[in-house]
Amino acid sequence: MAEDEPESKRPSAEGEAQDDKALSKDKPDEGKQDGDKLKKPSPFKNPLVLVGIGALVLVLLIGGALWWSQARRWQSTDDAYVDGHIVHLAPQVSGLVTKVLVTDNAVVRAGQPLVEIDASTARVQAEQANAQAAQADAQIAQQHANIAGATATYQQARADADGAAAQAQEAADDLARYQHLRATAPQAVSAQQFDQALAAARNTAAQYAAALKKAQNAAQQIRAAQAQIGALQAQRRASQAQIDQTNITLGDTRLVSPVDGHIAHFNVAPGNYVQPGQELMAIVPNDLWVTANYKETQLELMRVGQRVDVKIDACRGSPLRAHVDSIQRGAGQAFALLPPENATGNFVKVVQRVPVKIVFDRIPDDCPLGPGLSVEPKVLVRP
Repeated sequence: MAEDEPESKRPSAEGEAQDDKALSKDKPDEGKQDGDKLKKPSPFKNPLVLVGIGALVLVLLIGGALWWSQARRWQSTDDAYVDGHIVHLAPQVSGLVTKVLVTDNAVVRAGQPLVEIDASTARVQAEQANAQAAQADAQIAQQHANIAGATATYQQARADADGAAAQAQEAADDLARYQHLRATAPQAVSAQQFDQALAAARNTAAQYAAALKKAQNAAQQIRAAQAQIGALQAQRRASQAQIDQTNITLGDTRLVSPVDGHIAHFNVAPGNYVQPGQELMAIVPNDLWVTANYKETQLELMRVGQRVDVKIDACRGSPLRAHVDSIQRGAGQAFALLPPENATGNFVKVVQRVPVKIVFDRIPDDCPLGPGLSVEPKVLVRP
């Protein structure tokens, strides 16, 4: 029976465990064998891969060095745009538009007619002013004739006065002699002779006074005619001023282009009634430049006259050549409507931008350049 079996023949628990360990050592792990089969060798242990990585790093270093050596020579910004003095055309007189001689986006030259406004009222005013001027000229001519007649009368009156003066002087001398003789020798002069000499002296004196009065009247007529001429000449100048004003008004009814350029913002048509100051169109001049807002830290080596390459999206081909024309003295915030006041509150330094004016060396004819277009200028600060 089992109970009678000796203890030496019974397998112990420790022996069974040792047998299991031995079996486990003798049999390899099947899961581990499968993992070793799926594991791949590291690519970095491949010499070709290491050579390729080294070559790539070398190329990147060389490329970075070349890029830095070129990039440090230029200062660029994307905060830039095409700028120019846009001419806004508006009439100075009111009236009905009779002719429009241009259209949208047309090329115009300085002095070219653009718009004509009804000038009938101005023409009537000009004719009226011319008539008033002609009337003043006629009156002035008449007064000159009056002066000529009054001058002749005055000269005749002066001659008569001179003759009367001579006669009066002779009569006065005769009377003086008779008076002297009568006083020294009363018998030498009769009463009749003395009375005749006295009457002659009085008569010639009266004639002389009348001649002087006539000459004075003629002189007064001359002065009156001259004063009238002065008033008429003032009236003539007023008429001429009115003529000039109506000529200016007639000129203002015809709008011409003040500069060479292109029509933009066209807003007029025949039949429109326009008022003074009403914008009819704008002219973009051919004289354009670039306003580039560079950071103040980019201005250290920037100087007037340096070369600039301007890239414009609207223009194909290589960048346009330009040069630095001027650098504004002061950041843009200093000219704002409400400039900042750094003396109050906490201060945080902010890099400011300064406008730089860049002028094109030449603008291609096929490039639709205009104010407001975005550009990317690059200034060559290190040759």
